[in-house]
Amino acid sequence: MLSISQGDHGYLGRMVHEKMSFGSFPLENLTDLNTWKYMANGTSVKEFILLGFPGIRQFRVSFVVVFALMYTLTVISNASIIALVWRSSNLHTPMYFFLCNLSFLEIWYTTGVIPKAIGVMLGTSQTISFSVCILQLFFLFSLGSTECFLLSVMAYDRYLAICYPLRYSSLMSNALCVRLALSSWLGGFLAISLLAFLTSRLTFCGPEVINHFLCDIDSCLALSCSDTWPVELATFLVSIIVVVASCVVTLVSYMYIISSILRIQSAHGRKKAFSTCSAHLSVVTIWYGSTVFLYVKPSAQKSLDLNKIVNTFNTVVTPLLNPFIYTLRNKDVKLALGRAFQEK
Repeated sequence: MLSISQGDHGYLGRMVHEKMSFGSFPLENLTDLNTWKYMANGTSVKEFILLGFPGIRQFRVSFVVVFALMYTLTVISNASIIALVWRSSNLHTPMYFFLCNLSFLEIWYTTGVIPKAIGVMLGTSQTISFSVCILQLFFLFSLGSTECFLLSVMAYDRYLAICYPLRYSSLMSNALCVRLALSSWLGGFLAISLLAFLTSRLTFCGPEVINHFLCDIDSCLALSCSDTWPVELATFLVSIIVVVASCVVTLVSYMYIISSILRIQSAHGRKKAFSTCSAHLSVVTIWYGSTVFLYVKPSAQKSLDLNKIVNTFNTVVTPLLNPFIYTLRNKDVKLALGRAFQEK
């Protein structure tokens, strides 16, 4: 029997009212006896159960096959780009240096998600400790922030190449390339440090089931029984600083790029200039479209299932698409690939 004192009753009432006012306390949890028991006893959840994609086993096995195949292709294709740039002297330029950074990032980004997701869907590794959950959240968000910065740096690089072609080599020096890449990596990880710290201070009283195949910030907020407003505010501010700021840099760069391309007299010249940035523009559109939907919002998203679908696209599909987009839409990469196969 669960006994609640008068003091506990007031505490629980304030907590439920607070959580419902922030829209992060599921109403169905009110009828769950375990939820009230956790809250009354002040017990904190130390382990979560990742739900993944619920359904019949055949359905989940098909997801496992798709995830495993896409993970293998992602690692191989991104590693191939790094190896190709390293061995091809004609690709030793700032654009391909940043592309190697992006490919290296994509390998680790998918590695932080897919192996665990496969274990969740197979039912062999559905539990995740609170500390590992926070670590995964910090790792994925940091890599995502780094990708935003890298994409804006690559847009700035294309701006210098197209708008100042004669001064490009002196403007985008090797030293500047290294500084921009290091700044992107450091900025990405530092930007998420405060958010990860605030999330680690949340209290989770139950239930312990996360409706996702990874530790996502919205899922954690929905399960927390403490005040989530600081985390929601930090998430929104970090999203503005990282996503919106980098997106503005990218948009401004492309405004100047398009303006410069339109001033080129010949159609062949315009086509050649646009071909140097079309692959990057495709990647930027895909990445920012899904990222803005997921994270640039003032409060936790109501539909966690919709977040799960978009997160699948962001963490599984996009890292696989990037190398193919750069390969199929880039003449230099295709020529280097052709030479590499001929040498073999």
